[in-house]
Amino acid sequence: MPIDIVVDAMGSDKAPDPEIRGAVLAARHYDVRVHLVGPEDILRPILRQHVQHQKHLPIFITPASEWITMGDKAAQAVRTKRDSTMRVGLKMVREGLASRTTSGHGHGKAAGFFTAGNTGAAMATAKMVLGMLSGVDRPALASAVPTTRGVPSLILDVGANVDCDPDNLVQFAVMGHIFAQNVLKVPNPRVGLLSIGEEDSKGNSLTRDTLPMLRSLPGINFIGNVEGRDIYNGNCDVIVCDGFVGNVALKASEGIARLVTTSLREALKSTVTSQVGALLSRRAFGDFKKRLDYNEYGGAPLLGVRGVCIVGHGSSNEKAVMNGIRVAAEFAHAEVNAGIEAALLSSTATP
Repeated sequence: MPIDIVVDAMGSDKAPDPEIRGAVLAARHYDVRVHLVGPEDILRPILRQHVQHQKHLPIFITPASEWITMGDKAAQAVRTKRDSTMRVGLKMVREGLASRTTSGHGHGKAAGFFTAGNTGAAMATAKMVLGMLSGVDRPALASAVPTTRGVPSLILDVGANVDCDPDNLVQFAVMGHIFAQNVLKVPNPRVGLLSIGEEDSKGNSLTRDTLPMLRSLPGINFIGNVEGRDIYNGNCDVIVCDGFVGNVALKASEGIARLVTTSLREALKSTVTSQVGALLSRRAFGDFKKRLDYNEYGGAPLLGVRGVCIVGHGSSNEKAVMNGIRVAAEFAHAEVNAGIEAALLSSTATP
């Protein structure tokens, strides 16, 4: 049965074209119904161009007269833009949750939301409209990153919370464990605490205070402190850190990925011999570039809110939007939030 996913059609840097193209790709390839939220007079003509030969694709438009830009101050925009694409879309998810709770199924109401818009506004709107899961103090953005073993690892938080306490990191560990297990299909995820050394004594006061709490956490395969290289070597499945550290690590990684692909492309074009080699290795280079491309991962799930919210990169293209819709559908199907609440309840239960 198709699952309904809402897309903020005015979120990305080049909106609404990537969102509409991505919605068309998702509707073709996955069992989803896509609801584009935005001004109908802007969206309808563009959508008509892309579906003129495929008029029966399950793509619908939900009107919203306002949208939050990257330049808007998140807190102010969330308060003043009451008909924003984010608020309208997340309300559809809230209605879908209420419908499934009372009737056992959604009756077409939305099961998830994707935006490539202002991250701070998306987080604030999701908290306000959807509310928080029981046992969660703060939501966390989780990002899948490539590893040398060919399977992604998950790092959280990557920017939702600059300042955290040990209880927040413990909750992040539980949420990351459940997401990796249910969506990334890792049977027994190895959870590590990001620090500057593997020894228990290494790190700052936050990591040193969090370490014993994670060691005593039931049901979590905690492997201790991990270092920055462990994000990419495949030795750890879930890497836990505060949002300041995680965001710096993620942005640095994106920069390194661009450096490597650009340098390799230039090197392959530098001489006649290398150009011949480039022609022969084009497929391998394509596979290499694909592994480093954040568009393949769609977006970062906002874990901890009572609903499914995926936040994509502002420069997301249609492939990223398509994959963001896919991730939202997988998140909803896997019932991750119920697993998080049950795991947190178990971890805080007294013997």
